[in-house]
Amino acid sequence: MQLAKASTTEDFIIAPDPSAPRLTRAVEGVDQNGEISRISVVEERPLTIFLNSQEIVTAMTIGDYPDYLALGFLLNQGMLKSDDQITGVDYDDELETVVVRTASQTTYEDKLRKKTRTSGCAVGTVFGDMMEGLEGVTLPATPVRTSWLYELASRINRTPSLYLEAGAIHGTVLCHEARPLVYMEDVGRHNAVDKIAGWMLTEGVKAEDKILYTTGRLTSEMVIKTAMMGIPALASRSGFTAWGVEIAREVGLTLIGRMRGRRFVCLSGEDRLIRDADPASVAEEDGKHRRKSAVS
Repeated sequence: MQLAKASTTEDFIIAPDPSAPRLTRAVEGVDQNGEISRISVVEERPLTIFLNSQEIVTAMTIGDYPDYLALGFLLNQGMLKSDDQITGVDYDDELETVVVRTASQTTYEDKLRKKTRTSGCAVGTVFGDMMEGLEGVTLPATPVRTSWLYELASRINRTPSLYLEAGAIHGTVLCHEARPLVYMEDVGRHNAVDKIAGWMLTEGVKAEDKILYTTGRLTSEMVIKTAMMGIPALASRSGFTAWGVEIAREVGLTLIGRMRGRRFVCLSGEDRLIRDADPASVAEEDGKHRRKSAVS
């Protein structure tokens, strides 16, 4: 099986730009030998999201794609419906706020009173009942070829990114079959997913034939967000939580984790896997492309 050998972003619709201004900062320190070391570190900045006149949340983010982040967050929280008429998305860089405006006024005071802290590295917050909106959700039984998974892992791991530049960040990639389409990064994996949800809403992209790839853990939050977006398959380099697996099985989400070189584990949706690639033909990861979760 021939996998991508060189890093390329030409097939991406949106790809990371490690050289973009304001996303990283050079910081000088001292290494283990007492010598001066200058490295790039990821920036964090607050972004306050409003829905019409209601302040919803202040998120810590790297600051790119604030419109997609706001739309995706509100959509994944059930505060914004896919058929709502959005009349504007206004971002103020100086005030670090984004206001999403709809044709109909919305009120979410009761939902805002009930908050659940999530397991996200940047301390995500879910408003209301975490399971709200999953009732009756059954994802399409879309087949997933193992050749796609190997190709995606190989290409994504070799793509220039903020993670490879500075670390301390998560990546999430929307994929179609073996092609990565939109690659978002952020200090919290929930932010990266929300950016993708916002992009899909803005562009009117269908979800039923997509795969979501993430570098983070497969927690209940990640599974719920993926299911709410209507994406039938979720894959990760990292591991699982028991509740995440339970929810995935309940809604029919194909859940694949611990993708490291030729290895992976499927804990939900095994019947939808088409094993069209011999694992023995897949090379193990080159050490320089391994991320922190790829260390056994």
